[in-house]
Amino acid sequence: MEQSITTQSQRPICLTIGGSDSCGGAGIQADLRVFEALKVQGCTAITALTAQNHQMIHRIEAVSLAQLDAELHAIFDVYDIAVVKTGMLLDAEHIATVSACLDLHHMNKPLVIDPVMVSSSGKPLLNTGAIETLKHTLIKQATLLTPNLDEAAVFLGRNVDDAVEDAATLVMQLGCAVLLKGGHGKGDACTDVLCEKGGDIALFSHARQAWSSEKLHGTGCRLSSAIAAKVAKGASLHDACEASIAYLQQLT
Repeated sequence: MEQSITTQSQRPICLTIGGSDSCGGAGIQADLRVFEALKVQGCTAITALTAQNHQMIHRIEAVSLAQLDAELHAIFDVYDIAVVKTGMLLDAEHIATVSACLDLHHMNKPLVIDPVMVSSSGKPLLNTGAIETLKHTLIKQATLLTPNLDEAAVFLGRNVDDAVEDAATLVMQLGCAVLLKGGHGKGDACTDVLCEKGGDIALFSHARQAWSSEKLHGTGCRLSSAIAAKVAKGASLHDACEASIAYLQQLT
């Protein structure tokens, strides 16, 4: 086996595992742009190919499990991955493949999970069986989960009633820190709630941006990849979330 390497630039390396977005606004394309902007090296493992734009997903084609496994091992065989970020994982089988590889190569290292259950155009991206697999495998390995209000409701089995209390409930139920994103809420302001495993809670409030559907496409991807990049460069979870939320708001 070749010796583990970083990169010629010696930047921290982040691995994004998720779907390819043909319009480039979300998925691994968005992640790689964020990684470059925040000066970390990006690697990828693709779970699915999509034919989509910011209005609609026309078609999804799953990458074979053998191909996904090969992609992951090709990266971990030679690169020292600082942080892994996951996005669209598609189904239970792909989740299990990713979980097994991370258990072998990335145990006890930072893992940021964007649960990606429904596309911004409304297409379901995870079925019930996949959600249960996610809860009992990858989320058990995670450092941070970044659900929006709708995704949090799926995990809770009910609507979010109180963001602070429900974020804390998710931490207790799932076993990892949670950044509960408030972008799907109502009003002129959004509040994102970070609840860490030790019980520390932080609220990050910001004005609701009057973004078009094209601008909104991929915001969850960009936020979670920015957090991964900040953690890879040594930031605490609190500081990574705070800085990444501010970074996303500046992308006008």
